[in-house]
Amino acid sequence: MTVHDIQQAKQQGERFVMLTAYDTLVAGIFDRVGVPLLLVGDTSGEVVFGYPNTVPVTMDHLVPLVQAVVRGTSHALVVGDLPFGAYQESAEAALAAGVRHLKEGGAQAVKLEGGRPVVPQVEAMVAAGIPVMGHLGLTPQSVNALGGYRVQGRGPAGEELFADAQALQAAGCFAIVLEAIPAELARRVTEALEVPTIGIGAGPHCDAQVLVWQDMAGLTSGRLPRYVKRYADLGGILEMAARTFAEEVRTGAFPTDQHSYH
Repeated sequence: MTVHDIQQAKQQGERFVMLTAYDTLVAGIFDRVGVPLLLVGDTSGEVVFGYPNTVPVTMDHLVPLVQAVVRGTSHALVVGDLPFGAYQESAEAALAAGVRHLKEGGAQAVKLEGGRPVVPQVEAMVAAGIPVMGHLGLTPQSVNALGGYRVQGRGPAGEELFADAQALQAAGCFAIVLEAIPAELARRVTEALEVPTIGIGAGPHCDAQVLVWQDMAGLTSGRLPRYVKRYADLGGILEMAARTFAEEVRTGAFPTDQHSYH
């Protein structure tokens, strides 16, 4: 998959999907079933490293995960997230981080959060040949400024987000994630843009949808956002497998002669 393929999908009216991935084995599964976009997101801060949010994540956290995902894929376009602090300072900082994702990690594209304030960063990376995906609405790296994980873009804020989306497209973004915004606003943005929109909590009218794979597969627990749909209960399956393994070891049922060498 290439950036051109992703943009072509919108032009042809084909809906597509993006999933997060953080390791070789999971990336390989998603690649085999034809998921065209894999995002190595800073959500790894929560689902891999155990942080309370994405803010502590650094490039040193993400580059090895990008490398692992790239090793597990042969078809999907791998997108590396630019974490908080890696690009806000300047276009030069953003360019350095983007280059690192492509050169060290092997990613084919990067993603960053924000609207018009990050246009210089987007332009610098695009000019250097780095495909850039934008991210608007609920931007988790700004959770402290937003006052928590809340729906964005209601009322007059919707016009600001619409202007941000147009600015990101003009700056060269090949796609834009829309997170936790009203479905009506997402539809308006999607219809106005030539580049694809990828929704997460943005209703059914986006060109694509993305979920954190652990949420999608039922590996996470506790209260989840309204937009998450669980397609499996991997958490329950894994818990059962671990309990059964532990019980068989305690009782001597494992290993048997079948699992031994002679």
